[in-house]
Amino acid sequence: MNNHVTDPATEAFVAYRDLLFTVAYEMLGSAADAEDVLQEAWLRWVKVDLAQVRDQRAYMVRITTRQALNRLRSLKQRKETYVGPWLPEPLLTTPDVAEDVELAESLSLALLYVLETLSPTERAVFVLREVFDVDYNEIAAAIGKTPAAVRQIAHRARRHVDARRPRTPVSVAQTRAALESFQSALQTGDLQALLDVLAPDVLLVTDGGGLKQAALRPVTGADNVLRYIAGNARKVNGAFTSELMTVNGNPALILRLGGALDSVLAFRVEDARITGLYSVRNPEKLTRVESETPLSSR
Repeated sequence: MNNHVTDPATEAFVAYRDLLFTVAYEMLGSAADAEDVLQEAWLRWVKVDLAQVRDQRAYMVRITTRQALNRLRSLKQRKETYVGPWLPEPLLTTPDVAEDVELAESLSLALLYVLETLSPTERAVFVLREVFDVDYNEIAAAIGKTPAAVRQIAHRARRHVDARRPRTPVSVAQTRAALESFQSALQTGDLQALLDVLAPDVLLVTDGGGLKQAALRPVTGADNVLRYIAGNARKVNGAFTSELMTVNGNPALILRLGGALDSVLAFRVEDARITGLYSVRNPEKLTRVESETPLSSR
């Protein structure tokens, strides 16, 4: 007979763990920091008198948000001394994440890169409101502001993000088709085919974290991006392989050099052409692409 009894606090936390991790990850862009936040949230949650909690999910999201905000402020200082552009840590995701279109869009490296330009409070409000549909009163309680102030912050953050994200949503099929064209041109070294799939104002952001070679600032324009890619392809002399995977809920390429994991290349596609390339080479950020991370918006 099984005498093992899980206490109600643990049971509730485990039930919402994927959601809480997703909230923390969307705010931080770092799985390692999100795990630390969950640990801190858990330590606070087990001390709570459950009889006083009306809505357990909301309460846990509130605790997680507060811990993530503290962590986000200290992360900001770390990023100021980071070598080159800072990109989020890519996660290999389960198929259900890609099927949740809104969640997949919010998790894309392209959008998370835009969220980096928000202040910590703006980012928290945007993530809770736009991604997890948390009401204004609940967000106000989580971040210690009035609901009216939260509405203003949400409006400002949304305007800022909307100005920097694609105007029209792109289907997964369209993204995949652009990626396959890119992948095939890359493998065959067909520079004209590569140029054809890149939008004229394409942006390339590479994150090596000072540990791997990468461009120290974003590269813009199809010709410059093509030159950068072609130069790197020449250096490795065809010794790389690329595999199409679902990373952060979106199609991406995982590049291996001599069989070893080298980088993750995520994309932003508009009108069947690539407008953004996000290359994560920092080995410290590539620990989550060999096995799937469960994420949830519920």
